[in-house]
Amino acid sequence: MAESELVAVTAAPRTRKKIQVQELDAGQPCLNCNEQCTGFQPHQWRKNCLNCRCLRIEHDIIHDNYVTVKEHMGLTSSEDDSTKEEKERSVSHGYSWVPAQLDSEKIDKYMSSLPNSSIPKLHTPGETNRDKQMILQIPRQDLSLDFCTLMEDTEDAVEQFTNFVEYRDAEAFGIGIVKDPIPTDMECFKCKGEIPAGEMAVFTDKLADDICWHPFCFCCHECDELLVDLAYFFKDGEIYDERHYAELITPRCEACDELIFAGEFTKAMNENFHSGHFCCFNCDNSLTGQRYILREDHPYCIKCYEDVFANTCEECSLKIGTDFKDLSYKDRHWHEQCFFCHECNTSLVDKPFAARDDDLFCSNCHDNKFAARCDGCKDIFKSGMKKMEYKGQQWHEHCFVCVNCKEKIGSDSFIPKDGSIYCVPCYEDIFGTKCNNCTKIINAGGVTYRGEPFHKECFVCNDCKKPLAGMRFTSREDKPYCADCFGERFAKKCTSCSKPITGMGGTKFISFDNRNWHNDCFNCVKCQSSLVGQGFMTEEEDILCPCVWPSIREDILCPVCGQA
Repeated sequence: MAESELVAVTAAPRTRKKIQVQELDAGQPCLNCNEQCTGFQPHQWRKNCLNCRCLRIEHDIIHDNYVTVKEHMGLTSSEDDSTKEEKERSVSHGYSWVPAQLDSEKIDKYMSSLPNSSIPKLHTPGETNRDKQMILQIPRQDLSLDFCTLMEDTEDAVEQFTNFVEYRDAEAFGIGIVKDPIPTDMECFKCKGEIPAGEMAVFTDKLADDICWHPFCFCCHECDELLVDLAYFFKDGEIYDERHYAELITPRCEACDELIFAGEFTKAMNENFHSGHFCCFNCDNSLTGQRYILREDHPYCIKCYEDVFANTCEECSLKIGTDFKDLSYKDRHWHEQCFFCHECNTSLVDKPFAARDDDLFCSNCHDNKFAARCDGCKDIFKSGMKKMEYKGQQWHEHCFVCVNCKEKIGSDSFIPKDGSIYCVPCYEDIFGTKCNNCTKIINAGGVTYRGEPFHKECFVCNDCKKPLAGMRFTSREDKPYCADCFGERFAKKCTSCSKPITGMGGTKFISFDNRNWHNDCFNCVKCQSSLVGQGFMTEEEDILCPCVWPSIREDILCPVCGQA
């Protein structure tokens, strides 16, 4: 319990204050629920809609008539000439409100300094926003008893309310004054930034002349919202909107949004309530001294909470009351004692489980009944086990092994053959092509000789071991030789040049008397003319053409020319 802060003023004859508030709320659509709400239906005293339960201010509430702040507060009448002039001046400039001190050019300059959503230009969202801000920042129930649904039926409460209104309007209320230009550099009271000389600033008549604000900084000290129509309420060196100013003076009921002017009130959930307003959000029964449950910041009695929010148990179909634990899984709910395995009836509380066809199973029952099985050992895959898969087959990690060496393959490479899995070394050892020379696997770049495979580097000359891949070679007794080695070991030697006559590439040669010559070397030893296809004579080891023979034997005539 706490006492409201009282505002002491001299008592005076009381008269009913006539304020110009004609707010249209009943039937207005909800801005949160949209089409789900059929329109605002006021509660007897709550600030919530009976249809959608959203706040009144969250509906599209509007002023049924265009009013100024002073009209709204009852400080002037719509019939007053000054009020009419203020409205006409605003509309003529295309706005629903303009600062009184500015001419046309400076009005546009002021408006351009505000956020777009706060510019009250006619027929724009800014005009609607101004209307909403006036309703929110200067609530009608703070202005007149006519809009208080629960003002305590005591003379003291009415007296305090009247004193508060009179003091607020006379001492705290003011309208900001826009000056342009300012003569010297000044500091913004809110953001502490500089306002250069020649720029525009907002002043008040409640603070010193050297205190001012940027136009976009003229905000409520509590909620930081721009003050509608520059209307402020001064307290303890700061400016506020009326709502937050009033809450500095006396508590506000969280339920009905009205100020509390009683000697006693209820404090709960860090909020204040009229003594009769701390009630269940559903049935309105008092919760004072009762158990209650918070849901979305609203209190509910136990019965209403269970009726409205309690879930139905999937197993027994009974409500899960507040005295029971509510165990949930995928929008389904169970009593703690009803949360058990469908197969073995073991409790699943704090245990791993799985769902299948709307039934719950402990991990063992689920695995035995539904789990996939290893294509190796045929046992199930338990939860958390690694599963190795290949072409529709699956194995435990320890079952995915080479069919030959039985070693685990894991994430290493493997080769499938005839439905079996082989590690790479085993596959190569069993099925791979092996070099006829070194007997190792040929992975790439092999050659074939007489039907036998060789690594390129293993197919070499039988004599000098020079690689023969891509080279000219010949063979002897099934063994390959390079041209040089073959010539040195097996070819006939030319009688003339003593070099081997290999015959590679189609080379022709001459044989005579167990001697051999290259075609190019079968020449007369005297004149060096070729004797290929010609007659020739021999003298000991030499071969001679017939032309030179008479020089040796003058008694013999040349068989070709007939001369001696």
